[in-house]
Amino acid sequence: MSQSKTPLLDRVSIPADLRRLDESELTQFAAELRQEMIDAVAVTGGHLGAGLGVVELTVALHYVFNTPEDRLIWDVGHQAYPHKIITGRRDRIRTLRQGGGLSGFTKRAESEYDPFGAAHSSTSISAGLGMAVARDLKGGHNNVVAVIGDGAMSAGMAYEAMNNAGAINSRLIVILNDNDMSIAPPVGAMSAYLARLLSGKTYRSLREIGKQLANRLPKFIEERAMRVEEYARGMVTGGTLFEELGFYYVGPIDGHNLDHLLPVLKNVRDAEEGPILVHVVTQKGKGYPPAEASADKYHGVVKFDVATGAQMKAKSNAPSYTKVFGESLVKEARKDDKIVAITAAMPGGTGVDIFEKVFPERTFDVGIAEQHAVTFAAGLATEGYKPFAAIYSTFLQRGYDQVVHDVAIQSLPVRFALDRAGLVGADGPTHAGSFDIAYLGCLPGFVLMAAADEAELVHMVATAAAIDDRPSALRYPRGDGVGVELPDEGKPLEIGKGRILREGTKVALLSYGTRLAECLKAAEELAGFGLSTTVADARFAKPLDVDLVLRLANEHEVLITIEEGSVGGFGSFVMHELANHGALDSGLKLRMMVLPDIFIDHDSPNAMYAKAGLDAKGIVTKVFEALGKDLKAGTVKLA
Repeated sequence: MSQSKTPLLDRVSIPADLRRLDESELTQFAAELRQEMIDAVAVTGGHLGAGLGVVELTVALHYVFNTPEDRLIWDVGHQAYPHKIITGRRDRIRTLRQGGGLSGFTKRAESEYDPFGAAHSSTSISAGLGMAVARDLKGGHNNVVAVIGDGAMSAGMAYEAMNNAGAINSRLIVILNDNDMSIAPPVGAMSAYLARLLSGKTYRSLREIGKQLANRLPKFIEERAMRVEEYARGMVTGGTLFEELGFYYVGPIDGHNLDHLLPVLKNVRDAEEGPILVHVVTQKGKGYPPAEASADKYHGVVKFDVATGAQMKAKSNAPSYTKVFGESLVKEARKDDKIVAITAAMPGGTGVDIFEKVFPERTFDVGIAEQHAVTFAAGLATEGYKPFAAIYSTFLQRGYDQVVHDVAIQSLPVRFALDRAGLVGADGPTHAGSFDIAYLGCLPGFVLMAAADEAELVHMVATAAAIDDRPSALRYPRGDGVGVELPDEGKPLEIGKGRILREGTKVALLSYGTRLAECLKAAEELAGFGLSTTVADARFAKPLDVDLVLRLANEHEVLITIEEGSVGGFGSFVMHELANHGALDSGLKLRMMVLPDIFIDHDSPNAMYAKAGLDAKGIVTKVFEALGKDLKAGTVKLA
């Protein structure tokens, strides 16, 4: 049958519309969906390659399963852009990752077709199993499908979930999206035939008859018969590992061939037993030549030209903090062969890729396994090495028990480099580094540092390298520095000592981290109102520079702390020391500026900090509040 020239995408607002199409029209529909996604991400930026790789899979899943009654869970969410387009959000797809627009990940509050929010990886199977068990307890019959990429399968949580699913034996479908060819043998017509055969009712019925016959045999024969059947299938299909975990394995199949996908998905949909794993092989960046040719398959992109694929990266006079960290670590490692770098599947995002190019044998990418990364680093530290575990602040949350038990209690000198500290812009609350000051600051023995600018980061990398008797962490934000001159090499800072950048008499602003630039702007504005202002950079949250804090408290009427973190962090440490020293009894007007007690939705970083009140205008406003003066619009002009 020839394909229609009429745009099919215009006829599909929700998956129910898709299911009205004839199967022969789905290839054209998928092509239109892929182009729509490319055009949209060219406008917004975002994660492109993963979504391109699952276009046909997305179409097949929504065509075969009765979403949203059937639950469809996308792991991580990078792959969910095509899903968003055909689940009632096409009219907003060009607001993706923009302020007030669609999230770059699945989000329960956004759509009934997003049954579980995802941005951190490897959660889909656990969540899906919970939904499947809840369905069984309620006596329901809907399907639960979890789509997980093979990268996410490097996390232990996925295997914990599969092990539990195999034991519970609840009906659950897991789609393993193998987009790196890292697991799959070659796929083709024979593989597709076998997958269709083994997922079909006839084979499953014969298998069940075999089980019943085996049950009548002596136990040792029954066990051997079961193993022979499973290993025989494993030899043909490659699914022995998943069978051992209790899953019925189907695959591998070509994830871009709808003629292969549809019959297999229908078979597993209609299967009464579970759990089942369907191994689908896809190509990241599929269907867009610039992405296919790129080493990272255009995993994450800024706005780009569709015709050429050229990305429209904004020019900056300052290097990114991530780059500064990577290059600084290389310089320290040239002087010390005990320095090693560890990343949990984010070499580019953390700057470890810069280190790896120079010291490949001293670089370790452990996969999406933050718990392992932390304890692996602890093991290295016991043998005299100097591990730098470069992990996003938000991802280190996943390894917190290991930070406490394996690092802090043993006082091992693991150095944590926490990228993406503070608010991160388009990735939103799931990737914001909001809590590390609080969750690390409560641990005995830790040294906590926050770089105010890129030059300070260079010195803090050197400082961390020199600390050899206890754990430490340095935090820095996503994005570019402020444009200060970089030193030729880092010089270790005096532990627990801050610095004063501007002297005043009335107001003291004590900054921890990169809000220092906004504090300096605020001081200029306050000077225009006749308020003499001191600006200090704490540098360290732990150990805290108590002498500096007491001096600021004793010599100023107002003391305000400013940090890019949640309540319970730096400001709380300052207040604790002031209270213990009786410095609050003199009438000091102490205020603490932290991230508000909400999860701030994605927007530009500047807009997010303005909403949080952590920009110069917000600081000035807080000073006037502390002084009991009203800053009403029109009364006082703020820059």
